[in-house]
Amino acid sequence: MSSQGFMSKVALPYAEALVESASAASVLDKVNDDLCLISNILKESKELKTFFYNPLITAKIKKNVVNELFNNQVHSLVIRFLLVLIDRRRITLFDIIISKYLELVYQLQSIVVAEIMTPIILTDVQQSALINKIRDITNSETVKLVITIDPMLIAGFIIKIGSKTIDTSLHGRLKHISAYLNSASSISI
Repeated sequence: MSSQGFMSKVALPYAEALVESASAASVLDKVNDDLCLISNILKESKELKTFFYNPLITAKIKKNVVNELFNNQVHSLVIRFLLVLIDRRRITLFDIIISKYLELVYQLQSIVVAEIMTPIILTDVQQSALINKIRDITNSETVKLVITIDPMLIAGFIIKIGSKTIDTSLHGRLKHISAYLNSASSISI
């Protein structure tokens, strides 16, 4: 089993427990927002992430920092969850746990997540049209777009929904043509 697969397996029960607790307390949306906030803070502050991931720093110090930073900003359920992760030395799995948590919540709420890679910022009209098209394709009620700007695409966009990929980019079309020409040239020899 790969290291990533093992970490996902370890993270899943924590994500399931958090979904169950947040659902029971009717605060799924608040917990989603809070987890995204904390995740963004950790992405922006490499020092804070290094601090939490450092095994030489005691759990007590880490708990004090969590309480100081997030006490009035996030729901108490999220703070308790972070403290449990620190106690059990699983804080290093925080990003994977959030990912698993969001997968479970989106599945519970019948939300389809579509990852969009595009070279430009999409307008509200374009986003709305994409959401409507993805709704039709997936027969889903709710669609959440996760948009990534990638100027290397040149033109078009790439949509990933689960394991499916729709590549309308110029780069994707050129790869397709190249593969076609390579297979055609090998047949004619």
